[in-house]
Amino acid sequence: MTIEAILASPFLTAVVIRSLIVGVLVSLCSALLGVSLVLKRYSMIGDGLSHVGFFALALCTAAGVAGAYTMEASLPVVILAAVLILRLSRSKKIKGDAACAIVSTGAVAIGTLINNILGVRSADVCSSLFGSASLVTLTDKDLWLSVILSALVLVWYVLCARRIFAVTFDEPFARSAGVHTEVLDLVMAILTGITIVVGMKMMGAIMISALILFPPMTAMRVTGSFRATVWVSAVVSVISFAMGFVLACLFSLQTGATVVTVQLVMFLAFAAAGKGIKR
Repeated sequence: MTIEAILASPFLTAVVIRSLIVGVLVSLCSALLGVSLVLKRYSMIGDGLSHVGFFALALCTAAGVAGAYTMEASLPVVILAAVLILRLSRSKKIKGDAACAIVSTGAVAIGTLINNILGVRSADVCSSLFGSASLVTLTDKDLWLSVILSALVLVWYVLCARRIFAVTFDEPFARSAGVHTEVLDLVMAILTGITIVVGMKMMGAIMISALILFPPMTAMRVTGSFRATVWVSAVVSVISFAMGFVLACLFSLQTGATVVTVQLVMFLAFAAAGKGIKR
């Protein structure tokens, strides 16, 4: 599909613009949340919740609400999983990465069995895991949810910037200073879960966690402060999504895989640039 063909059709133009807005906003939220998650070594929570998202989609299919109400049905499941992972990661018996692995692998296994029992086609499973190849699946509801989500994340980040910084680098000190660290972590986990649910239709259950991991890791190759990492992560996330989205449209590729590939290339480029700067 060429750009001329997209611009020649008012319907395709509206669909592409709507999808681009949703993707950019979800990418921005993922990058902001991802910085703290990566620095606190909670980056696997995004991967864990994305796998739970696949399980939630399987539940929606089993309940017969797949389609228009998939997002509403998936939200409480993923949010509950976020709370569960957070509680398990704070347990002395189970470390954070182990908690994420337990929840994520268990969710995928059960979700796969549900799809097997229901006889869900492999094409539907592929779309759930790697994102839909059709941008028409994104609705106005997805657009408004992404706008509301981005507003919540941005307002929360501005109001809690200092507390987020304190909790990220020295949680015991932040707790002694009166910061409700458990509440802050809970809000971050819930917002991460909502971000994953909103972006999962486009990126897929497997690929969506890359939006949380790659931008912060890329920014850290060239930055030396928390504020700079946040800004560079946000810019890298938005640019990489826009580039991947355009390439996916032009060459009829799946959006999730294309965006992640672009992010990988940018990570390698920033890593090389970071080594050059240090020399």
